[in-house]
Amino acid sequence: MSTVTPRFAEPSPSAALLLLGNRSDLASERGVECVGALPEPGDPELVDRARAARAALGDRAFVLGHHYQRDEVIAFADVTGDSFKLAREAAARPDAEYVVFCGVHFMAESADILTADSQAVVLPDLAAGCSMADMAGIGQVEEAWDVLTDAGLAERTVPVTYMNSTAAIKAFTGRHGGTVCTSSNAQVALRWAFDRVGGVDGDGAVLFMPDQHLGRNTAVRELGLDLDDCVVFDPRKPGGGLSERQLAEARMILWRGHCSVHGRFSAQNVADVRAAVPGVTVLVHPECKHEVVEAADMVGSTEYIIRALSTAEPGSAWAIGTELNLVRRLAQQHPELRVHYLDATVCFCSTMNRIDLPHLVWALESLADGRLVNRVVVDPDDAHWARVALDQMLALPGI
Repeated sequence: MSTVTPRFAEPSPSAALLLLGNRSDLASERGVECVGALPEPGDPELVDRARAARAALGDRAFVLGHHYQRDEVIAFADVTGDSFKLAREAAARPDAEYVVFCGVHFMAESADILTADSQAVVLPDLAAGCSMADMAGIGQVEEAWDVLTDAGLAERTVPVTYMNSTAAIKAFTGRHGGTVCTSSNAQVALRWAFDRVGGVDGDGAVLFMPDQHLGRNTAVRELGLDLDDCVVFDPRKPGGGLSERQLAEARMILWRGHCSVHGRFSAQNVADVRAAVPGVTVLVHPECKHEVVEAADMVGSTEYIIRALSTAEPGSAWAIGTELNLVRRLAQQHPELRVHYLDATVCFCSTMNRIDLPHLVWALESLADGRLVNRVVVDPDDAHWARVALDQMLALPGI
């Protein structure tokens, strides 16, 4: 007798685990209330308007959709992927007059840096930012570098910034001989940076921005450094809240930043899902806190998570610690698997979800009518130095 594999489903409001819990958690790292509800989908009648505008634009427009976008937006994307993949895809389409980036602001900036001057990068909602990227302001980072310089440490410190940062921070990194990294190649980028100051076993340091968790997890889990080798620089405190001795002894100077979605997952979530789903494999993003990745079975980037489920054993159970829209989409794509969301209190990427069908329709119709709207343009000097840092990343092995 055959059995039916349990499918991903929205639980009732009383559900203690899995997808759309209605509880709030003010004690989470996010620091704000997360009500656990997704925005309402766009008006279905807008679908026809989106199709018409997309058809009118034809090859003049190239639409990019980040994995964390809602399905109603992804349906109109020519390419889906993570932030770096999409920026590279945009650069590979020089004939497209318009690059419509369904993501957040720093992603559109990277696309503008990597595309030709004749191309216009459009963000359907300019308010679609990134809380993590906003945690490292250029003035704060320059002040932090002054602290390192005054302590005589800047010359043996290499800046490495995560792709999830503003163009100004990428430019700062390029000006100071550093590189950009993604969650997929952070280990390679950090090894390259340490090699510039005596190697992993030396006494040089890396200033890693803006996500402390990716930096810590990579340094400890993949480079063999200790947690004691890592310090957190808090830009809101004098000297980052650190003594000169702490800075001098540190190997990883981590910026006090985090992802508002991945930072919510806890080791208790992992324990709860293991108790509720026997034999479950817990797979989380490296932006999660260190205790979460230590408790998980597998850790990897968004693209890694997608590949892992594509090769998973039919009938196997998975608890995924990443953004809700992606987890739901993976569950729909893999009905042969039992896919669970890791947290009981859902906190989708609220800024990513600002790119909805109404905004996309408005942007496409405006372009089709000859009106260029919401163009994202990076300052030329910042664009130059950010490109230096991005090109350095492109030169790393494995990219």
